[in-house]
Amino acid sequence: MTLRAAAVSLSALCLVAACTTIDDLPEERVGAATLRTASGLPAGTAQLLRNGDTISVAIAAVGLTPGEHGFHLHTTGNCTAPDFTSAGGHLNPGNRTHGSLSPGGKHLGDLPNLVVGANRTASTQVDLTGSATDILADIFDADGTAIVIHAGPDDYASDPAGDAGARVACGVVEAA
Repeated sequence: MTLRAAAVSLSALCLVAACTTIDDLPEERVGAATLRTASGLPAGTAQLLRNGDTISVAIAAVGLTPGEHGFHLHTTGNCTAPDFTSAGGHLNPGNRTHGSLSPGGKHLGDLPNLVVGANRTASTQVDLTGSATDILADIFDADGTAIVIHAGPDDYASDPAGDAGARVACGVVEAA
């Protein structure tokens, strides 16, 4: 097993271990993405999980620079290297402003920063806002959705994208 594969497995195990009771375990995996860098190297995985009317994004990333990185759902399921601009802007079906600190509040594609440790790995799970039916319809629309990790942190306020810098990893969300 490669070091990267071991890190991804360990991160996924940590996500499951963080659950406090059996009731907290997701009922269903509804989607997944394999994240890759511009050079094609694996950068982690993301899972869409459903528990009742709650949809969560669970991500395990490897090989990134330590520190905070913006990560978002992007409007188009296309990850063409080297810059991943093919993924379009943030997934924003309600045409809201960007960021939890903006006066209009965040949109569907806004997620909290991913914190990468000194070992160059990160994992987190984030609940998406809205009904499961609406979220899944927006994610699995005709042109799909991508998950993008940026080079720098999201400032949670700059519209339209949080000033998070270049796109360093991308994965297309596929239905499970």
